Amino acid sequence: MLAQQRQQAILERVRRNGAARVADLVRELGVSDMTIRRDLEVLAERGLVEKVHGGATATGAGSTEEPGFAAKSVRQQAEKEAIARRAAELVRPGSAVALSAGTTTWTLAHHLVDVPHLTIITNSVQVADVFHRAGRPDQTVVLTGGVRTPSDALVGPVAVAAIRALNVDTLMLGVHGMNLRAGFTTPNILEAEMDRELVAAAQQLVVLADHTKWGTVGISTIARLGEAHVVISDTGLSEEARSTLTDQAGTLLLADPAQPAAARTTQAGQVAAQ
Repeated sequence: MLAQQRQQAILERVRRNGAARVADLVRELGVSDMTIRRDLEVLAERGLVEKVHGGATATGAGSTEEPGFAAKSVRQQAEKEAIARRAAELVRPGSAVALSAGTTTWTLAHHLVDVPHLTIITNSVQVADVFHRAGRPDQTVVLTGGVRTPSDALVGPVAVAAIRALNVDTLMLGVHGMNLRAGFTTPNILEAEMDRELVAAAQQLVVLADHTKWGTVGISTIARLGEAHVVISDTGLSEEARSTLTDQAGTLLLADPAQPAAARTTQAGQVAAQ
């Protein structure tokens, strides 16, 4: 296969699935890891894909374009892991915690399986599966019904009715984008409706959003910046975004993706040993 043909095949896969991993492309196309990475460089230089750690994702997302779970899972992995570690520190044993759908909350779920006596409420198939696989008898998982979206969220009247009957201590909310005018947003109108119900059911709103979410605006607003009690992002967040979130939200926490798991971040974003 010529390089041009191979690159076209890669591009078609990325556009079809929203993302592609280097390892999968190596196996499918029968070429070396280095060859695939060079192909991705060429496609990225032409503005046809966006290179991410371990692969590439589709470009040109608009306010209504919703990447699938697989596409989002390969983006900002180190940042999401750091944010998830920091968020897990806020969860007390024995509390009722709601997790919205998304890859950051899915990453958080892997840390919460070690917290005893939790009740987890979620509309995410992927999040519920993490706790199901852990199989802890002291944890209760409530999965709403509903219609499944591309991000594996359950939405619609069945899901909304389930949440309206519940009260939770803390909501861990993943978002598609955030800015001063629009607040926290999503490209899926039905998912926004569900997330707003989760916000209403929670005593405390904690928003999990890596630095790339700043300035991105989805078509539907979930909550205003000022409604968040805590926003957890990473140290890649711009000074403008830090200033705005510090002024608008309750507390801004910045997690350092380069910091090993044996350390934690303080409210000012400074790293302190545990």
